[in-house]
Amino acid sequence: MNPRLIALVALLALFPFVLGAGKRSPELESTMPASIYAIPLEDIEGEATSLEAYRGRVLLIVNVASKCGFTPQYEGLQALYERFEAQGLAVLGFPANDFMGQEPGNNAEIREFCNVNYGVAFPLFAKIHVKGDEQHPLYRYLTAGAGDPALAGEVSWNFNKFLVDRKGRLLARFGSRTGPLDEELVAAVERALAG
Repeated sequence: MNPRLIALVALLALFPFVLGAGKRSPELESTMPASIYAIPLEDIEGEATSLEAYRGRVLLIVNVASKCGFTPQYEGLQALYERFEAQGLAVLGFPANDFMGQEPGNNAEIREFCNVNYGVAFPLFAKIHVKGDEQHPLYRYLTAGAGDPALAGEVSWNFNKFLVDRKGRLLARFGSRTGPLDEELVAAVERALAG
């Protein structure tokens, strides 16, 4: 075989590692949880929890805010939850104040706002950061694509939605403009529940 061809093949074999694509850095490896269920969380009452209680369910994880133009989506999220909860859907709300101060309240104020204005019965969690230096590990995991580079990317605004299957794998992402009852999102939920 031609020595130049051998050298080229060897170089191409090393190419992904030279760029860092063929392996994760030790720093990234140490910050990524083994699964979505292993990430420590706090519920809206401030109690330590995780998503382990939702293992085997389809999850729709949403970063929510009380003073956003998309805040009326709480109504659609509640309707989606009521429609599919018995089939195994869990809608999970994560308040965040990362976009123009649109979630200024504390956990008690957020819970009261959601109950009084939208009758929210789906689980809410303690206020977190979904972007920036203080990004919560759950959102670090989700925005890294949870193992799927095609689904990686920063949270763009309040009410971004992450659909997770019954095995804890990220299936799809939906932006703020995709409402909870939009055909595309409902169809994705139905497929996940059936799968």
